[in-house]
Amino acid sequence: MKPIEFDGFNYTYAKDQPEYLPLPVLKTADGEVISCWALTWRERLHVMFTGQLWYSVLTFNRPLQPQLPSVRKPNWTDNATTESEAS
Repeated sequence: MKPIEFDGFNYTYAKDQPEYLPLPVLKTADGEVISCWALTWRERLHVMFTGQLWYSVLTFNRPLQPQLPSVRKPNWTDNATTESEAS
């Protein structure tokens, strides 16, 4: 599984940090951050047969932020920030 660029993304986390995968996201004006991930065929089959997806979030012992995994593209409107606003 890997994060992928998508129509509307306006920021990339860890762009110049080789120890991390770059994470293309859409950052909205109200604080939502949306990313898209591509699954390999093997991962797709595993999810299809088990119906399970394990999801890990690094909090660094900070409070957990709300998460919303989805298999559908979120419906964002004109809430997207520009590249300069996103950083």
